[in-house]
Amino acid sequence: MYKAIVRILAKFPVLVAWTLRKKNGLPLDYGDNKLGYVENLLKMMFKSPSGDYEQNPILVNALDKLLILHADHEQNCSTSTVRIAGSSHAGLFVSLASGISALWGPLHGGANQAVLEMLEAIRADGGDTKKYMAKAKDKNDPFRLMGFGHRVYKNFDPRALIIKKAADEVLADLGIEDPILDIAKGLAKEALEDPYFVDRKLYPNVDFYSGIIYRAMGIPVEMFTVMFAMGRLPGWIAQWKEMRMRNEPIGRPRQLYIGETHRDFKSIDKR
Repeated sequence: MYKAIVRILAKFPVLVAWTLRKKNGLPLDYGDNKLGYVENLLKMMFKSPSGDYEQNPILVNALDKLLILHADHEQNCSTSTVRIAGSSHAGLFVSLASGISALWGPLHGGANQAVLEMLEAIRADGGDTKKYMAKAKDKNDPFRLMGFGHRVYKNFDPRALIIKKAADEVLADLGIEDPILDIAKGLAKEALEDPYFVDRKLYPNVDFYSGIIYRAMGIPVEMFTVMFAMGRLPGWIAQWKEMRMRNEPIGRPRQLYIGETHRDFKSIDKR
C-alpha cells in the first residue's frame, strides 16, 4: 500500500506535465531528483527543450498554496466517489480513477474553468464589468456570476484570503497585461464594495482566484480541472487509506423515500 501511494504521488505530476506538453507540442521532460515536488512540476510543465528552466519562487509559492488548499475539502463529489469505490476493496489506482471520473461533469472541479469562460464572454461583449454586475443582480436575467460565494462557506471563503494574496503577488511579479485579468480584478473590486454582494456575502472564492493564477502562469483553461485533480490527489489517497486501514464496511449510502406512501391501484385500461 505504501509503495502504491508513493508511486502514484510521483507519477501524477509526470502525467499532468505530459498532458500540458503534449497539448503544446513539446516532448516529455523528466523530473530532477534535486528539486522539490512543486519545483519539479513547474519544470516538467514549462521547461524548453533547448534551454534551462529558471525557478520563480513566487510562482512556486503560489502553486504550492493552490495544491495545499485543494488537497481535501469535506465529502465532496469526487472524494465520496473514491471512498465508495475503495470500500469494495478496489485498488488505489482504480479508486483514484473513479474520483477523476467524477470531475468529468462541469459541476465539480470545473468551477475555476467556468470563471475564465465567464471572463472571456464579458471581454467579447466589450468588457463592461458594471453591466455584468447589474445583470448578476437582476433576478430575471439568466446570467450567473461565477466564482462568487460558496455552498459550504456562508461567509468569506477562508481559502480565498490566502489565494488572493498569492494572486496579487503573481500578477505583480509577472507584470502581465491581460484584459481578462483586468476584468477579473474589476469584478472582484466591485463585488467587495457593492452592498448587494456584501450583504449576501457573495465574495470571490478560491475558484475565482485560482483561475487567475493559472492563467497568469500560462496554464490553459482546459488544464484547470487537471490541476484540481493534481491538488486533490493527496486528499483522495488519505481518505482511501483511512477507510482501508480501519477496515470499514462497504459503502451503502441511505436514502429517505419522500414520495407517495399509498396509492390506489388502477388497471391498465383506466390509466
